[in-house]
Amino acid sequence: MKNKKFDFGLVGLGVMGRNFILNVAENGFSCIGLSSSIKSIKILRKEGKDFIVDGTQSEKEFLNSLSRPRKVMLLVPAGEPVDSTIKKFLPYLDKDDIIIDGGNSHYDDTERRYRYLKEKNIKFIGAGVSGGSKGARFGPSIMPGGDKDSYEIIKPIFESVSAKVKGEPCVTYLGNTSSGHYVKMIHNGIEYGIMQLISESYHILKNGLNKENIEIHNTFKKWNDGMLNSYLVEITRDVFKLKDEKSDNYLIDLILDKAKQKGTGKWTSQSAMDFGVSIPTIDSSVSMRIISSFKETRVKAQKLYSKKIIPSTSSIKSDDIEKALIFSFVITFAQGLSQLKVVSEEKLYNLNFEKICKIWRGGCIIRAQLLEDFMQAYRKNSSLDNLIFDDNISEIINKTVFSMRKVSIFCIENNIPSHALLSSLSYFDSIKSSILPMNLIQAQRDYFGEHTYERIDKEGLFHTDWEKK
Repeated sequence: MKNKKFDFGLVGLGVMGRNFILNVAENGFSCIGLSSSIKSIKILRKEGKDFIVDGTQSEKEFLNSLSRPRKVMLLVPAGEPVDSTIKKFLPYLDKDDIIIDGGNSHYDDTERRYRYLKEKNIKFIGAGVSGGSKGARFGPSIMPGGDKDSYEIIKPIFESVSAKVKGEPCVTYLGNTSSGHYVKMIHNGIEYGIMQLISESYHILKNGLNKENIEIHNTFKKWNDGMLNSYLVEITRDVFKLKDEKSDNYLIDLILDKAKQKGTGKWTSQSAMDFGVSIPTIDSSVSMRIISSFKETRVKAQKLYSKKIIPSTSSIKSDDIEKALIFSFVITFAQGLSQLKVVSEEKLYNLNFEKICKIWRGGCIIRAQLLEDFMQAYRKNSSLDNLIFDDNISEIINKTVFSMRKVSIFCIENNIPSHALLSSLSYFDSIKSSILPMNLIQAQRDYFGEHTYERIDKEGLFHTDWEKK
């Protein structure tokens, strides 16, 4: 293939990168991969023997073998590896070549790289890719942002390799500069929230209702056949039936209760604070991963506070937990999408929320049946401030909120941690309250810092000498 000009190049032939390039090749595009590992290149050649695909360790050979304008996708770790790869490539790139960052880069980095490369007449697309290694191979959800004309060039490849739902590709042009990576970050924030909500529901079933693993498996199987149908509920269902290969124990019972994180959930929370958006369910999910890491502290605290507890007076059924989970799923998506709306207006992304819900229906980790309802909500009202204001969504909330309250009471009375579930309910109660106790906070701030306050009966800012007798 020495003189072959390839349609598409990919940097990073780990499991994710190798699967993605094989997906592209299987869909009829000639591809070349770049890796420092000859072993990874040999695996690529072996697995791609039926396609037009090759690999090289030479950056110069890699770039010289691509047809113009070059279409180069990076699937390398976020941060410095992306910058160093771009720096190495620049001497070999021509005007209008396209670099696509398919990793989990921070949107600020994407914006910086976009502007830097624009000055050098190089096109840059920040594209969030969701679906894990399996999705990369057989159809991910792809969230690209950058110049529209650049996307049009890569569009045939992305549409071919993406997941399909009802024949529609799970990829669309989202907006300018860093919009693609911002949408992917919110996707991951919602993912954090849903995973935490599911884990809390499992905890209630196991320690609140004393269900065995096989019963929990059957419960999640039933839930996945209903409104909670989703990728994360589906895989959770399967977790509870697998036994350890070396014992007769269920594997789930042998896994340490410390959850790790890569940072995208934290970024979502940090960005929400920066833009003044409330996303307490997602914030709670990040906090719980941090709390889980303090295993020794938790063990010590349990010994100190494990005195006899007053028996619970409330009772719930698994159907109540199902409804509470539906309620919280809706609220978590509502929080993430409301953050996207605020940021879209602030950063002039001009996001289309119906399209975002559409491309999240397949391939990605948060794919769920409820996205069809969310899609319809934005189709009816593209400027919807929050999903809870849609008539159909409000009907779902009204049908599930009573069970949400029952489950919340049960968890509190039985000492079952349910940070994300309770945060979802508290968010809902707060956002639908026309009167909140923030008048007192205004008074307090004026008392200790003379920060002034507003009144309900007249315009302007006011200050009071609160210590005056």
